Amino acid sequence: MTRNIRKIEPLIQKMPRKKRVAAYARVSSGKDAMLHSLSAQVSYYSDLIQKQVGWEYAGVFADEALTGTKEIRPEFQRLLNECRSGNIDMVITKSISRLARNTVTMLETVRELKSLNIDVYFEKENIHSLSGDGELMLTILASFAQEESRSVSENCKWRIRKGFEAGELINLRFMYGYHIEKEKIEINESEAEIVRMIFDDYIEGIGCTLIAKKLRDMNVPKIRGGIWNSERVANIIKNEKYAGNALLQKKYVKNHLTKTLVINKGNLPMYYAEGTHPAIINVETFQRAQEIMSKNVEKYTRDNTRVKYPFTSIIVCGICGKNYRHKNTRGRISWNCSTHLKYGKDSCHSKQIPEEILISVTTEVLGLKEFDEDIFQEKIKELQVPEQNTLVFVFMDGTTLKKEWKYKSRSEGWSIEAREKARERSLKNIEGRS
Repeated sequence: MTRNIRKIEPLIQKMPRKKRVAAYARVSSGKDAMLHSLSAQVSYYSDLIQKQVGWEYAGVFADEALTGTKEIRPEFQRLLNECRSGNIDMVITKSISRLARNTVTMLETVRELKSLNIDVYFEKENIHSLSGDGELMLTILASFAQEESRSVSENCKWRIRKGFEAGELINLRFMYGYHIEKEKIEINESEAEIVRMIFDDYIEGIGCTLIAKKLRDMNVPKIRGGIWNSERVANIIKNEKYAGNALLQKKYVKNHLTKTLVINKGNLPMYYAEGTHPAIINVETFQRAQEIMSKNVEKYTRDNTRVKYPFTSIIVCGICGKNYRHKNTRGRISWNCSTHLKYGKDSCHSKQIPEEILISVTTEVLGLKEFDEDIFQEKIKELQVPEQNTLVFVFMDGTTLKKEWKYKSRSEGWSIEAREKARERSLKNIEGRS
């Protein structure tokens, strides 16, 4: 018997799904007027999306004081993540330049969203990215936006460089020892006393690491947070602005897309302007500090050029996790935790390891008659220092070997040459006292 089968259509039709719409807004300046504009954009898009019958509000993503040439924009990245997660069907933005001034970034973004079937609507240009001629128009208009960005950047550079030529301090915002507001520079007396102390201590022979420790012990607050270290102290000592003068255009923006500041190594002229602002120290004190620093740098460079460093980036401190660094003290080579060198023993109480000990123990572990740097780098991946007088060798195959060591006695560690040098230093000290 033949069966008769017929399909019964549902009487209730499915409701069409609303289009999930989000908006993106951005301003490139943190000024009050710009932030007000951003707030207005957020309100405008919120109202626009929620008033549309067929649209579902998916949020407004807004970046403050971030240039459109940079991809690292938190709200922009969050928008893309929401799109990739399938939570957005359409994105609205004011114009091409609001999404990105970089043509490549803009096209990559639009193409990725297009592959996810997500439309991007640019209000000013009245372009939908999913339309037939959308990408062609976007390419042309984005090129104009990028060229506009380059033109604005070049105009800003011209204005800044003209200011440098006139000896003007431009874009100086933060500097320890000064209070800076609306290009007015005044001495902050409490901080200025610290600056003078740093220069006096350095001229007296105290190193940057010990000065930084002294500042930490005194609980001296550092501008914009952080803690005092040898690098920060050295930067203060090298800064000519504390003598009331200014070397202008030390750095410059390499290109308008990345906005990255690079050190001026002769690529552009620099200008030395005198008397640009109140001085915290006199010129003589500053020059004396520079002479001492120059001699120290020259000595360090001279010592380092004679030595090869087979253990660089290999030795890891078990206390703080930082790498050990090479140190030359009057010809005696040792390896020290970089945290200990930079901040002192209060931050990391690890002990130094004489290089002769490292070489001796490593040679023994590798079963060699004498140390071979090539074999060492081929076999050893890492050297860990979990505690004092202990080394853990991590081999390339993942196996480990723990080795303990002890200091040589003073008589064993001194060569004839070292004894002679010590004797000469003692004689010089005696002559200096007489």
